[in-house]
Amino acid sequence: MAVTHLHPAPALRRARVATSVIFAVHGSVTGTFAARVPWVADHVGVSAGGLGLALLMPGVGAVLAMPISGRLAHRFDLRPLVRVLIVLWCLALLLPALPANLPLLCAVLAIYGATAGLADVAMNAHAVLVEERYERSVMSGFHGWWSVGGLAGSAVAALAARAGLGAPWHFALTAAGLIVIALLASTWLISHRPEPTVDEPPAFALPSREVLPIGLIGLCAVFAEGASLDWSAVYVRDLLHHPASTAAATVAIFSICMAAARFGGDWVVRRLGPVTAVRLSGALATIGALTVVLATPVALVIAGFGLLGIGIAVVVPLVFAAAGKLDGHPGRNIAGVAGIAYGSGLIAPGIIGGIAHVSSLTVSFTLIVGLMAVMGLCATVLRPRVRPLARSL
Repeated sequence: MAVTHLHPAPALRRARVATSVIFAVHGSVTGTFAARVPWVADHVGVSAGGLGLALLMPGVGAVLAMPISGRLAHRFDLRPLVRVLIVLWCLALLLPALPANLPLLCAVLAIYGATAGLADVAMNAHAVLVEERYERSVMSGFHGWWSVGGLAGSAVAALAARAGLGAPWHFALTAAGLIVIALLASTWLISHRPEPTVDEPPAFALPSREVLPIGLIGLCAVFAEGASLDWSAVYVRDLLHHPASTAAATVAIFSICMAAARFGGDWVVRRLGPVTAVRLSGALATIGALTVVLATPVALVIAGFGLLGIGIAVVVPLVFAAAGKLDGHPGRNIAGVAGIAYGSGLIAPGIIGGIAHVSSLTVSFTLIVGLMAVMGLCATVLRPRVRPLARSL
């Protein structure tokens, strides 16, 4: 398909729109469930400790399922694969409303997370395909739409909870609507199968030597994201002694700043390149984390979390794009990066909490300062590589 930077073909523009919609649908499912976690906890009747254990299960399921998605992306055309997996992910939203005890809740949340991981890798592999045919950075915008979907899903969930609509009906109606949207959008996705010369990836494999350093940059960003989402409200409420409304606003500002920065991220990457963009991101995120650690006025702390969100916004899209352009099968490489990055998101809240338990939250967030500095200093591993023509998507 011939493409110019200024005038991409209509089919490619439609594919970009469709991919944005798929990302938004994926984010909407995540945001919908996250906002109804209190209902799920009350329905099952679990303690805070039991709920914490249950909420580890989606991350465990996702990390375990992601390597399988590399093989699926090799065996099947990307368009129907993304279509099937995003529909399964929407249907998985029905699961958390079903259990009546903790063991069953853990089991269904592991399945829920596995479905999320499979769909995540497939849609990112398709996003890499679209970006390569555009011949310029568009990946950050896709992840921006994921963030918008998450915010929209959580906002609708809040309205449903306020109206007294139970989670089973809310999940069912949301899943049905998102499935219709996803099926309509998926007709515009690009059909693609890997080159016949590319060997099938194993079902499970450790990340390659090339994937590992890229994944470690993603690890830094996702660790900071997970820690901020789960602990920023606690930081403001317990350490700075501000009300719950201010604490909740801190999480919202962090999320909004990250989403907004992702929409501007492609413009930055096109002008500075991925290496300089991540160096700048690392500097901003380090300053933001330092502000959180050193400042005492709540306005400055909230601004620090916002700057941290801006700093990590484009990093995850860039590591997915870089992994998808490595030699070997894109799906496997993306799965390897996703496993490393999302694995860090899984353990981040626990590590932050553990350090806080033996010391303080301030010391915990000092770890974030160090990770953000490392993220910026290691940016050179994202330097674009020229692949042989036969490997081109």
